[in-house]
Formats: sequence, C-alpha cells, structure tokens
Amino acid sequence: MSRKNRTQNPGQRSRHRQESKDTRDRWMITYADLITLLLIFFVVMYAMSRLDVEKYEVVTQSLQLTFKSGDSLLEKGSGILGSDGPHTSKNPPSAVDDKNGASGGQAGQNGTAVPNGTNQPVINSDDASQKPMTERELAFRKQEEELQTLMSRIESYIKDNQLDDQIKVADLPKGISITLSDRFLFDAGKADLKSGSAKTLTKLASLFSQLNTVISIEGHTDDLPIVRASEFKDNWELSGARALSVLRFFIDKEKLDPEGFQYAGYADTRPAADNSTSEGRQKNRRVEITVLRQLQQ
Repeated sequence: MSRKNRTQNPGQRSRHRQESKDTRDRWMITYADLITLLLIFFVVMYAMSRLDVEKYEVVTQSLQLTFKSGDSLLEKGSGILGSDGPHTSKNPPSAVDDKNGASGGQAGQNGTAVPNGTNQPVINSDDASQKPMTERELAFRKQEEELQTLMSRIESYIKDNQLDDQIKVADLPKGISITLSDRFLFDAGKADLKSGSAKTLTKLASLFSQLNTVISIEGHTDDLPIVRASEFKDNWELSGARALSVLRFFIDKEKLDPEGFQYAGYADTRPAADNSTSEGRQKNRRVEITVLRQLQQ
C-alpha cells in the first residue's frame, strides 16, 4: 500500500510541475506593469517639458499689459479687470464716452475712443503714476524743505560768527542735530547759561518759531565723577540740569510753545568720543538740540 501511494500518475506529475512554474513566474506580471507605468510617466513628463515658445510669449505680454493698465482695489481703484463698483471706485465711469458717442471705451489722447470691453474706462499707467499726494505727504515734503532751509541758515550763522569749534550741525535720520559745546554754554560743573551764549540761542529760537515739529534737548557729560563741592549729586543731575537750562531759555525768555519741546539728561551713557583723553572728554560734554523729523498732530 505504501508503495502504491508513492507511485503517481504521469499526468498528475506534469500538472504539478506546470502549477509550480506558474507560481514562480507571477512576479513577472507585476514587473511588466511597473515598467509600463514608468514608460507612461516619462512620456508624459517629456510632453510637458516641451513649451510652445510663441504661445508663452503671447500669454506673458498679455499679463504684463493687464497689470500695467490696472490700479489697486486696496486704494479704491477700479481693479485690474475694472470690475469694482462705480460708487466706491475712485475712478468712476467717464462721461467722455457719451460725448464722443463711443460705448465701452474712453477717449484717447487724440480724442478717439479706446474700447476695453467693460463699462469702466481704461486707466492710463502714466496717469496712475501722477496721482496727487495726500495732505500728510505734502506736510512731510514741506517739513523736509523747512529742515533743509534751517540747516543751511545755521551753517551760515556758524561760518559768519566763526563758531566752528563751538557749534556743530548735522543732518541725521532722526532730524537736524545742533551740538553745542559746554564751554560755549556753561562754566565747569555749572548748569547756568553763560551770558555770551544768549545771542546764539536767540538766533536758534527765531528759527525754531517757524517750525511745526518737536525739538529735543539732550544734556551729556564725560565720565569723570562730580566733585564734592558741586551742587549736583552726579552727572545725571548735571546733564539734566543743563538741558533744562537751555529749555527754560527758549520757553521763558523767547516765549516759544512748550508743547514743541522735550528734554533729557544722559550723563556719560552716550559718549561722542573716547573718554580716555582730554579731547574726547571735551567732545562728550555737550548739549544736543535735535529738530525731529515728525509732524505735530
């Protein structure tokens, strides 16, 4: 019986070998599908990489023309497509169309209508670049002209009175800075103005009265400690007192508006030169008057 079980029909053995071979070769189907998909993928990529240069240039020129001729909706303009509401747009429909008998367009420079396919007029790029400035922009421009005039007048005054070693003027981002040496304004360790400085301060006051901006007055010292005999506790008090003395001159004697001023004392925290030398310490003992670049509310 055991021998009979081990003996198989030749047909059964052939069928078993065929099934085994089919099982081993099934991976080729998946492989073939993968190769086919990769071939299709590269064919599509190749087709996408070929650009029609002529069509590309036409589309590019069309987009450039569209964005040049349109204005901004954020600024209540008619927009790129000219589809903004006529009641909120700063560019309402022009009445020139009715006068010239042209619909859907605007009059060109030679009086002919330029159709644009919409009810809104086409915005000329040259007109858009020449928009009128706002009141605040005009005020800033006027202030800048005043500051430049102020600087030129102070420079002329310094030159005419030979005060180059006592007064310096500079155009800084924050405003026009006028630096006055302590030797020109005060005695050593004091905060009372010298009588000789009144003429210059009066000249500055006459120029400041014509401005509509804030003037900052800052006192500075060197890093040497205050002597015991001084009426001031430290350099903080001295620098603040000196700035206040200049401020009092403008307000009390020259009757300038106090709302246009501010003052501060910085002691030796903002040196203009090296405190290790006598020349540097002399430059650090100063009062800076800055006409700020800002508008009054």
